[in-house]
Amino acid sequence: MNDLAGAVWRKSTRSGGSGGNCVEVADNLPGVIGVRDSKDQAGPALRFPPSAWSAFVRELRGGLR
Repeated sequence: MNDLAGAVWRKSTRSGGSGGNCVEVADNLPGVIGVRDSKDQAGPALRFPPSAWSAFVRELRGGLR
């Protein structure tokens, strides 16, 4: 799967400002979506194909209704 070098990370809008359980997403690279723990930026990151990430987000949004 694609490397995440050059990824531009952004914090989830659901993370809040308390510095607790935060997730960062990088969606600026072709063919890959990166997800990592904002408290461990040098740690491992998950990689997803854009279609899988879109399906995941769609399911989350459906469950919030």
